[in-house]
Amino acid sequence: MTAAERRASGSLAIIFAARMLGLFLVLPVFALEAARYPGGNDAALVGMAMGIYGLTQGILQIPYGLASDRYGRKRVIALGLLVFAAGSFVAAAAPSVWWLVAGRSLQGAGAVSAAVTALLADQTRDVVRTKAMALVGASIGLMFAVSLVAAPMLVEVIGLHGLFTITGLLALGCIAVVFWWTPPAPVQHANVPRGRLADVLAHGPLLRLDVGVFVLHAVQLAMWMAVPALLVQAGLDKDRHWQVYLPTVVASFVAMGAVFALERRGYLRAVFLAAIGIVLLAQLGFLLAARAPSLPVLTALLFFFFCGFNVLEATQPSLVSRLAPPAARGAALGVYNTLQSLGFFAGGAVGGWLAKNVGSAGLFGAAALMMLVWLLAAWHMRAPQTPKTAEEVLADEAEAG
Repeated sequence: MTAAERRASGSLAIIFAARMLGLFLVLPVFALEAARYPGGNDAALVGMAMGIYGLTQGILQIPYGLASDRYGRKRVIALGLLVFAAGSFVAAAAPSVWWLVAGRSLQGAGAVSAAVTALLADQTRDVVRTKAMALVGASIGLMFAVSLVAAPMLVEVIGLHGLFTITGLLALGCIAVVFWWTPPAPVQHANVPRGRLADVLAHGPLLRLDVGVFVLHAVQLAMWMAVPALLVQAGLDKDRHWQVYLPTVVASFVAMGAVFALERRGYLRAVFLAAIGIVLLAQLGFLLAARAPSLPVLTALLFFFFCGFNVLEATQPSLVSRLAPPAARGAALGVYNTLQSLGFFAGGAVGGWLAKNVGSAGLFGAAALMMLVWLLAAWHMRAPQTPKTAEEVLADEAEAG
């Protein structure tokens, strides 16, 4: 990476990480803590409060992406972060689960993921883009690990309302990073058409990736309606769940080390399909483990899930940015993040309903079926050709000349 690419990747990774830390801080404790609010005895309503964020974000991702194509990435990102912060403070003051639903929905209205990802794609070359996206994914995963350790301890001291306050403050801090650290966005010439949504919706490979990210995040969020309870049943108190989460997340990042080399050797498709298969097998494992939870088995299954999930988180947005028409990159990532957000919503809402009505085994069975459908749909994908590096181009020219 060049110095400018490292600066762009680092600053935007911080924005993603800080924003996601705020969201992840409530994830491992939300279902348990929301039960203390009026209306918290309804698992389906709690699931709605957890997942409604994804619904409002899904509705607004495409408008934010289109706006970033037309009016500039940084302006749109700052506006979205302000809305996200407002929703965080509403949730912090919530007196009931219904107010948590309102706060979470307003959080989702700050739908900046598409604009941030598009800005990162604008500022990095194709040859290093997967690495840049992986840096963002790694920062998100690191924040997830931090939240798993910090959330149980923080919630005992400051409660769920305190966690939402931290979330709002982090969002405001991200605005400063956008304007004072992130490099300026590339100049967009006035005669270049922007935001051609029709080009995106008619693009088969892009739509396949959109369906995939919906499934992945629906499965991810639905899991957390059941996994904490399984760990408790296996004998691990909720304030010690980080002892399972942290090592599995960290170990999964170590296992990602081979991804970049395999991509450069032309094996991106194989890695992508293998990651989907690993997540599928993890869901089948959880289905079997739900009958008699065992701590070593649950730990191993979480490790395999995070391995597959982290690889997919790094490769999918990179593929979208490389396959999308350059003039509609923000729109393409808007559609992609819309399906991602709707996946969050479906995972929370449907996951809560499944946990209430058919139990953990039924939930993981539904998740495994979704992963199988995705694997079949993705089987015929073709990865874009990896462009040559500057050194390779010079070597070819020297050989030819």
